[in-house]
Amino acid sequence: MITKRSIFALGLGGAAAVIGARWLGGTQATAADGAFEVVKSEAEWRAQLTPMQYAVLREEATERAFTSALNDEKRQGIYHCVGCDQALFSSETKYDSGTGWPSFWQEIDGAVGYKQDFKLFIPRTEEHCSRCGGHLGHVFDDGPPPTGERHCINGVALRFRPADGSEPVYG
Repeated sequence: MITKRSIFALGLGGAAAVIGARWLGGTQATAADGAFEVVKSEAEWRAQLTPMQYAVLREEATERAFTSALNDEKRQGIYHCVGCDQALFSSETKYDSGTGWPSFWQEIDGAVGYKQDFKLFIPRTEEHCSRCGGHLGHVFDDGPPPTGERHCINGVALRFRPADGSEPVYG
């Protein structure tokens, strides 16, 4: 017989499973763990980054769609991590996904790391810079050929260096 108590217990168990999955399967290594080449204190990150860059790179926030200057960037060049300057994406793999965030169908080999993210209670694949651990965005399997991937990246996490040598553009 189904009682209020059994429904409550089932709900509580489900919530515990989601929280456990986030804790056990979805934790990102941090600079404090020493897991990355670039390791800085929270104070050093805050001094280097704008408040929005800090929120995205260090606290896994998401910028509002269609707010990044890099969303409409069309020139040839390389997109770098604003935290450590590692090259992450080539303009050759950038495309307009219509989502409001800079999107790429492929990362530069070895430049990003992945982890499962359960923040919306469904598993997503989060991307972070493999050099400093900064949160970049998420990768989805609804992108164009040849990879079928859509790397949906917060523009504020990127610095674009044009191939023509002109001034870098920050997202």
